[in-house]
Amino acid sequence: MTDRISEPVDLHDHSLRTRAVAAARGDAPFDTLIVGGQIVDMVTGEIRFADIGIIGKMIASVHEPATRSDTRTLISARGGFITPGLIDTHMHVESSMTTPATYAATVVPRGVTTTVWDPHELGNVLGLDGVRWATDAVRDLPLRVLTLAPSCVPAAPGYEVSGADFDGDAMTEMLSWPNIHGVAEVMNMRGVIDRDPRMTNIVQAGLTSQKLVCGHARGLENSDLTAFVAAGIGSDHELVSNDDLMAKLRAGLTIELRGSHDHLLPGFVKTINERGFLPQTITLCTDDVFPDDLANSGGLDDVVRRLVRYGMPPQWALRAATFNAAVRLGRNDLGLIAAGRRADIVIFNDLSDFAARTVITNGDVIANSGEMTKPPVAIDPEPLTKTMKIDTLTVDDFRIPATGNKVRVATIDRPRFTRWGEVNANVKDGFVVPPDGTTLIAVAHRHGKADSKPRVGLLENWGTWRGAVCTTVSHDSHNLTVFGGNPVDMAVAANAVIKAGGGMAVASNGKLDAILSLPLCGLVSDAPMEQIAEQFTHIRAATDAIVDWQPPYLVFKALFGATLACNAGPHQTDRGIGDVETGKLLESPVLGQL
Repeated sequence: MTDRISEPVDLHDHSLRTRAVAAARGDAPFDTLIVGGQIVDMVTGEIRFADIGIIGKMIASVHEPATRSDTRTLISARGGFITPGLIDTHMHVESSMTTPATYAATVVPRGVTTTVWDPHELGNVLGLDGVRWATDAVRDLPLRVLTLAPSCVPAAPGYEVSGADFDGDAMTEMLSWPNIHGVAEVMNMRGVIDRDPRMTNIVQAGLTSQKLVCGHARGLENSDLTAFVAAGIGSDHELVSNDDLMAKLRAGLTIELRGSHDHLLPGFVKTINERGFLPQTITLCTDDVFPDDLANSGGLDDVVRRLVRYGMPPQWALRAATFNAAVRLGRNDLGLIAAGRRADIVIFNDLSDFAARTVITNGDVIANSGEMTKPPVAIDPEPLTKTMKIDTLTVDDFRIPATGNKVRVATIDRPRFTRWGEVNANVKDGFVVPPDGTTLIAVAHRHGKADSKPRVGLLENWGTWRGAVCTTVSHDSHNLTVFGGNPVDMAVAANAVIKAGGGMAVASNGKLDAILSLPLCGLVSDAPMEQIAEQFTHIRAATDAIVDWQPPYLVFKALFGATLACNAGPHQTDRGIGDVETGKLLESPVLGQL
């Protein structure tokens, strides 16, 4: 794709408009003519037959079928449904554990032509250099990527240490870059609501820039929600219930309805359908898509597909993914099949499976029948290497030191919606003996900014573990995080990941069961999508063998958000157990002897 800096003003080029007007009048041929298909109209909701004439990167005409044939290139859409290109309003390429080029090659043939990328994973590891690499990596892709400036690096300052620290000055600098399109999800909710100077300066930089200011408002309600919105936050994707959806719509937030929490989508569809119309402030996003899901099911196209399966009218799902998204982004060149708009067009075979037959961006056919017409250009990933600044760990590093014979220990109770708990535990040979019903969690700093001694805690209601899992994909500081039923397996898994330069590993019975190497920032691989997906599938299967999941909250996905310290409740970090609501930080979970 061409230089993004010139968009959307590139459509105002005088010669382009002159050519388009001449073609629309019938005084000149089209460059491309799409015939025989039905347009899904994002304004009227109609599904109607029409032909589309394109000049350069612009739609020049939408007219009655079979009334024009003068064109240099003819595309048959017979039997197909024509829509604008899909727009993903909030996502993280790194969550798919692949490079932007490979991500683009995977989603573009499925009809996704625009994404809004928050590269805060790269920012948390490599700071401004990581964000610069992100903007460079997407510049020449066949996917329009609107890159945002990470707002919470780290997500919970004072409670964790990541690889960088972005304050208001760093945000101002990033927002001065023409290829940064706004402030990425503001996750330090308490800091915004309490007018903490750091977060106030970060949000103010976004407001001053007149670019997007995006949010993360999980669990906020009543006066806290109102204060968050009053601070200048414009969107949210962290919905937890149908009532939460309605409250945030009433609050005026743009909703980025995300596909990564599928168990909530049927209820959301029911709530929206009961309104009798699709609110203009509902858009769609993927947020996080694991590599096997991306390879097998797709990106935003899969979200659209599931919403329709759950009962949302296809026109509504598509409108949320196109026109509503374009309005939110302030991109009136996108989101509609109409004269004068950008020629980002998808021809779907039907409105149920949403298999993309042809994908066009800026007037060029870039994918046919699920295949790219040419591979995306990837940039050198070398700047993302060598980020594991941590030495080999021992078995004792995964134990909790204590004195005496019996102690009281603080625990983190429940996945996702955490709360404080306490247990009595015996002490043997100077270490806590984890009581039955508890799981060990350890987080070790790995960015070279602080000591790398693992902070070890106890989880409750995390099932019975028959081994261990280690991951450096651990939102959002991405320190080395290990879950396990015993220190031996935790050490095996952790050292395998350290040796690999980052990634994921599963161990049981003192041996390694599966590993996924992610040598780029400990988050990403430049291997082919199919290879990453296959290895990740092995990680899933090996993890399933050592723990019995209890949906919807004790699930595989919970491993990656267990250290998200900006959310309410206690969370294990590289500094200890932190709770942003109470201001508590325990370096050791041992509360005292009994």
